[in-house]
Amino acid sequence: MKRSGTADLPLHYGKVPPWLYERMSILGLSIIEVILADYGKDEVLRRLADPFWFQSFGAVMGMDWHSSGITTSVMGALKRSINPNSQSLGLYICGGKGKFSRDTPSELLQIADKTGLNGTELVRASKLSAKVDNTAIQDGYQLYLHNFILSDNGNWSVVQQGMHESDGTARRYHWHSENIKSFIEEPHTGINGISRGKILNLTDSEASENRKGILNISHTDSAEIMSDFSRLILPNHHDVQASDVDLRRLGALLYVTREQQPQNFEDLLMLEGVGPRTMQSLALVSEVIHGAPSRFKDPARFSFAHGGKDGHPFPVPTKVYDESIQILRSGIEKSKLGNSDKLKTLNKLHQIVEATEKDFTPNFDIQEVIEEERQNSWRFGGKTVFGDAQKPSGSKSIQLSLF
Repeated sequence: MKRSGTADLPLHYGKVPPWLYERMSILGLSIIEVILADYGKDEVLRRLADPFWFQSFGAVMGMDWHSSGITTSVMGALKRSINPNSQSLGLYICGGKGKFSRDTPSELLQIADKTGLNGTELVRASKLSAKVDNTAIQDGYQLYLHNFILSDNGNWSVVQQGMHESDGTARRYHWHSENIKSFIEEPHTGINGISRGKILNLTDSEASENRKGILNISHTDSAEIMSDFSRLILPNHHDVQASDVDLRRLGALLYVTREQQPQNFEDLLMLEGVGPRTMQSLALVSEVIHGAPSRFKDPARFSFAHGGKDGHPFPVPTKVYDESIQILRSGIEKSKLGNSDKLKTLNKLHQIVEATEKDFTPNFDIQEVIEEERQNSWRFGGKTVFGDAQKPSGSKSIQLSLF
């Protein structure tokens, strides 16, 4: 199914600290491995071509939930962890930011030599997708990042991003080979970026006559063109507010992971001994792996897995992050040996949360949840780009009873 969208992506500067980048690489690889095992390579490409899933994926990895930095950091972390394992995974990631984007053709030709794929056609696809988004889509954004994700069966996705020439906002473009009938007529799976009203889009089917007569381009009604896209509007505010999340889904998740115990669910006994805070993270990681496309309309909710590097909604709980990785990696290794019980348990955790949502009425203050996370952050090894979380002075860390 073709998925498309637009989103306001505030540009964030700065680098991802090494302590987070290392974890992002491991968790990202682990999530991709489980998706590969359960759903196959084509599903990985579909997910990466879905703007909503991609933003949620970055948020669950500890990146700032609404910023353009998710694109660069997530793709960089995936390239670092996936490419050394490309032969076994059947996936390759080419390109990157700035000068690395220009390496894409040579990287694709090298992969083609190894796999027997048509390197010329792959290079053409890479160049055309970039050319379309830089030239045929005249929306004021200049591309500075281009990643080409390829499977060994010849299917591919493209994730690329441009910066607006005047105000520094970003727009992300997604492509998927499964959906492409033409490179010049509605080729995208999604375009993410701030809505700027009228744009020039020569790839829309309604622009067919415009492509034949370039003098008619100025008459293109871009409002109608963009009406085909669903819109993910990401706000400028950095903090997470109640309006940014689906409170019913978040509330059900907090109820299951905090109030219930694994022994109450026979299917969760493999997770017995795992603390409520780690259960909360695992439930969101499992949703990124197994959730339906409709569940990713509120990427901010996924920041409640591992926080954000700038401290919003709370510092990254590195101890919880490491335990999530350990449980996921352990499940993957056991699955390779024929024992997939732990991975099935994670899937069941997602199913229980989803079932709980049906009859759940949210009745809590999201700011109280965030404050609890911040007060307890020092217990979980909380970190931000500004330093380690400190134990609150003159007050006790709280344990919130939500329900």
